[in-house]
Amino acid sequence: MAVGRRTEMTSSALSKLFGPCRIAGLDLNNRLVMAPMTRSQSPSGVPDQRVAAYYERRAVGGMGLIITEGTAIDRPRSLDDPNVPHLFGEAALLGWKRVVDAVHTAGAKIAVQLWHVGAFAGRKSAWQSDDESIESPSGLRGPREPCGHAMSEEDIADTIDAYARAAETAVALGFDAVEVHGAHGYLIDQYFWKETNLRADKYGGATVKDRTRFAVEVVNAIRTKIPKTFPFIFRFSQFKQQDYSARLAQTPGELEELLGPLVEAGVDMFHASQRRFWEPEFEGSSLNLAGWTRRVTHAPVITVGSVGLNGDYMGNWQGETSQPSSLDRLLERLEKDEFDLVAIGRAVLNDPYWATKIRHGRTDELSAFDVSALETYY
Repeated sequence: MAVGRRTEMTSSALSKLFGPCRIAGLDLNNRLVMAPMTRSQSPSGVPDQRVAAYYERRAVGGMGLIITEGTAIDRPRSLDDPNVPHLFGEAALLGWKRVVDAVHTAGAKIAVQLWHVGAFAGRKSAWQSDDESIESPSGLRGPREPCGHAMSEEDIADTIDAYARAAETAVALGFDAVEVHGAHGYLIDQYFWKETNLRADKYGGATVKDRTRFAVEVVNAIRTKIPKTFPFIFRFSQFKQQDYSARLAQTPGELEELLGPLVEAGVDMFHASQRRFWEPEFEGSSLNLAGWTRRVTHAPVITVGSVGLNGDYMGNWQGETSQPSSLDRLLERLEKDEFDLVAIGRAVLNDPYWATKIRHGRTDELSAFDVSALETYY
């Protein structure tokens, strides 16, 4: 993986990437973030010592901020897999405490990601066969694709409370920040998306701003349970697993309508997920999704999407192998302040010491990513 010739520009950008910074209340060693990646390696929802060692290796390997894989809030059918970690229950919390302590000892910061999969809770339903208990805005997994039931206002209130309690737990465990997963077609994103939110009550509506209400109430509830200065990250995307071409916002104005209410509710930083970070988000500008997010909200932003690889995530699941690629495009955008932090997923999953190797020019030691890495504890 060639970082490219170290011109004055790239040298400056590399220094910026690896230099210490303070972003959204987080004092970080560098601007590199380990992206959240679900691996289903926590039997019965309990992260064990191997999970702690997995995160510790990435902290030792040079990541400034670690964002955990999605963790279940305490709500029935918030997950579709029994081996995804919980953020409730004594055993799971003891496990997360080990993770937090290990990452801190290695010198990095760590945020926990709060997750409810919504109508995606049917993918591994054999372990919990009552599909009617699956909940979502309108009982839809995708366009015209029934799955489970539409949430009542009581369901909504209980779910919002579960998010808030999970965030309060994260503070008590010593996490440095909390991230809410509002992307990729899961529950909160199902409220954003017009194809899966057909509600006629206050949680639905014709515009994307109308459909932010559920997310705004989640953010408001969390803010009542965590310190005022505790960093709050919100992850969102345009694309869905149900439809890679889906778009919540067709224009920068619509993007502002989507994100503005979340800033007002208390989000400190956005995690803008796209399949390929180098692709422009709207016509007439080279800015990616993170760049436009920063422009319309003035909030700090994490960019993510095939960083360090020349193939996108979905391609890996279809049997493709991603080769290491140049970071020049990333560094150019960072130099222009298009975004504040850079999240790396598969590259650092494949090699916990990816950051250290990039920093010291050991690019010849990097190897291609294979999806089987998701199944290991390494």
